[in-house]
Amino acid sequence: MVRKQVYIEPRQEQLLKRVAKELGITEADLIRQGLDHVLQRGLSLTPDLLAWQRERAFIKQWAQKGKVKGKRTWRREDLYERPLSH
Repeated sequence: MVRKQVYIEPRQEQLLKRVAKELGITEADLIRQGLDHVLQRGLSLTPDLLAWQRERAFIKQWAQKGKVKGKRTWRREDLYERPLSH
């Protein structure tokens, strides 16, 4: 094994600890498995053009419906005040 030191975000550390515990493996092993997974996919991630076409069709369909009746019950600022759920 070769020792590497990396910096991760606090949220990543929390998730890493939780998932490693749930799987019953060490955090280092989970990192190695994640790295293997990413490296096996290759370095060039090709976009899924069919997915983009479906998304564009979905957006177009909703845009054609026009305005939504009624008023929304939330403010944009409310979205920023909510804690993120991961």
